[in-house]
Amino acid sequence: MTSDSRDASAPNDRRTLRDTVQDLVRQWDGPLTRDLLRAPGRFGLGQVPSRLEPTATTTLVCGFCSTGCGLTAHLQQGVATNLSPDPRYPVNLGMACPKGWEALSPLDAEDRALDPLLRGANGALQPVTWDVALDRFCTEFKSIQQRHGPESVAFLSTGQIATEEMIYLGALAKIGMGMIHGDGNTRQCMATAVSAYKESFGFDAPPYSYADFEASDVIVLVGSNLCIAHPIQWERICKNPNAPEIIVVDPRRTETAEAATDHYAIEPRSDLSFFYGVAHILIENGWVDRSFVDAHTEGFEAFADHVRAFKPEAVEAATGIPANRLHALARSIHEGKAVSFWWTMGVNQGHEAVRVAQSLIDLALLTGNIGRPGTGANSITGQCNAMGSRLFSNTTNLFAGRDFENPGHRREVADILGVPAGRIPDQNSLAYDEIIEGIHAGRIRGLWVVATNPGHSWIEQAAFREAIAKLDFLVVQDLYTTTETAELADLVLPAAGWGEKEGTFINSERRFGLLQKVRRAPGRALADFHIFQLVAEAWGCRDWFAGWDTPEDVFQVLKELSRGRPCDVSGISDYAAIDAAGGLQWPLPEGEPVTRSERRLFADGRFYRENARALFCFAPVSPLPEAPNADYPFALLTGRGSSSQWHTETRTAKSAVLQKLHRRGPYVEIHATDAQRLGIAPEDRVQVETRRGSLEAHAVIGSGVQPGQLFLPMHDSNTNQLTLACFDPISHQPSYKHCAARIERL
Repeated sequence: MTSDSRDASAPNDRRTLRDTVQDLVRQWDGPLTRDLLRAPGRFGLGQVPSRLEPTATTTLVCGFCSTGCGLTAHLQQGVATNLSPDPRYPVNLGMACPKGWEALSPLDAEDRALDPLLRGANGALQPVTWDVALDRFCTEFKSIQQRHGPESVAFLSTGQIATEEMIYLGALAKIGMGMIHGDGNTRQCMATAVSAYKESFGFDAPPYSYADFEASDVIVLVGSNLCIAHPIQWERICKNPNAPEIIVVDPRRTETAEAATDHYAIEPRSDLSFFYGVAHILIENGWVDRSFVDAHTEGFEAFADHVRAFKPEAVEAATGIPANRLHALARSIHEGKAVSFWWTMGVNQGHEAVRVAQSLIDLALLTGNIGRPGTGANSITGQCNAMGSRLFSNTTNLFAGRDFENPGHRREVADILGVPAGRIPDQNSLAYDEIIEGIHAGRIRGLWVVATNPGHSWIEQAAFREAIAKLDFLVVQDLYTTTETAELADLVLPAAGWGEKEGTFINSERRFGLLQKVRRAPGRALADFHIFQLVAEAWGCRDWFAGWDTPEDVFQVLKELSRGRPCDVSGISDYAAIDAAGGLQWPLPEGEPVTRSERRLFADGRFYRENARALFCFAPVSPLPEAPNADYPFALLTGRGSSSQWHTETRTAKSAVLQKLHRRGPYVEIHATDAQRLGIAPEDRVQVETRRGSLEAHAVIGSGVQPGQLFLPMHDSNTNQLTLACFDPISHQPSYKHCAARIERL
């Protein structure tokens, strides 16, 4: 990173921290009864915006999964008291899952962070004022950088804050504070899809719209329990008038597999062999759209040569799927007029995940199933704003899909932001796993964790906690004081949650949806956006972000960052346009009509690579990192256990209603034949153990898993004590879905 004569860390004499706080207060109606900066107390930054009538409704997009449903907030005296699904919103069409109905409940939790908390000499977290917290934040991080260099501090961000907040954090950390390294928890869910799309298409570009669920006549779902993980998307399939053939490829007999036309229960982590075998049959039978392949792709002949070795008999041995069934799947794909391939975490969280995702892209390309209604190689995102994180968080890429190592890209961003290009790092950040390894090795000494809970969610928890204990200073910015990560922090910054702030989310189908403030945050909690403003002020770099006074100001910056890029949204005028249209999908360049129509990519057959052709990508199959053996004879699978719970349950566990809608306490699924052999009866207490740890659970016996397999829901805080820290070599995404285990009755 080159130096600049201007010292961004020098004090700013023209403004004070108190001035900044007063500016934040003036943005909202309602008096404050105490001094925000100096005195503790249960109050927030004013009431909801004055544009909302005292008794009315307003719409906003849900803050849980990536489906991005529209919700109607019902207001009394300007404050939301309950929610209902918006029947006009083009995503969910009046439907909502249990989490959407209950989205307000987590805001009322008793463990909300009300004040900044600083760990004292007695080892306990104690309330302090914002000025004390910010002074300590800046003193500690600047001291670490002075002693160990700019690469000694890092941040871990999220896919669950507004896009404008992601932009502010990415610019503040890397331009204002001089950080090199920062990654997001989207590394845990979507890094595989990002890497696959970039290499195959030239840009991180999921090509589909949700309307494709209703236009396909063959739907292939891979490692995706859509009924549980994304129930509204399953409802869209149920609205399909074509009586589609629904094919599920998944080791488990999930709820989605139960409802499907056909289920291919492959051996865990045999996906790559399986789909190369399907491609082999398609090519051997001449079931290839040669006109599309010749006009719009590159590398087909090499791919065809690669899959020639994946004969049905060999694939049967690797996957457990009989050769005749493999032929049947290939025929269904060939005979389908509009075939769509969909995947999510069952693909993304694997040791060779990028190549598995690309094997699905290859199938879509060789059959010409892309760019038309009901087609596509379509990754289903996890978090509500993972797409925003992928494009605009300044973590895995420079804003809007640019490259930190490209001098031209750095100049573009510098000109748009009005900062010297030398302030922008000229190297890419370490990935999430590399940041943790950097902490282990003592190269990273300070960490800022924003709106994520790696103390529960990161793989192989014992190693993670060993690393965190080595930090000089850990800052956690969150809604709650009781998360596993907040309890490890030296400083906790209290954040506002969904419904207590403004901004935009970008859902799986690339649709910008509007987040609105319909509640006031409790205590002295602030929107993440405003916390970043305060940090910039305290650090002395607020001048870099002149004019970034509101989230909508930063949305205008986002538009300029996107202009001319594949994700161009320069044609969206403002938040009102997003609200009026029921969300707007990228790309929407300036000059194009703003309509509610679907925006499907690649209809013209042109991709984002330099030659405008999509690339067939492939690789040899890799062995399992940890295969079952005599000591650990089971394959342990993990995943979502209920549509009423979300990830680490940080929010959903606060709802009494959602608590009643799923099984409480840890449980493990085991096949009936294994249970009988081991003398395990339903609900018996059992111990599940891997080479990294063990947990106790109750046994659930049935045929959801195959013999030789176990399944643990990811929501329990002990699950990641067992998982194996193995990562895809391209995306660096953790392989949560498979490791070797054993089980015994207690």
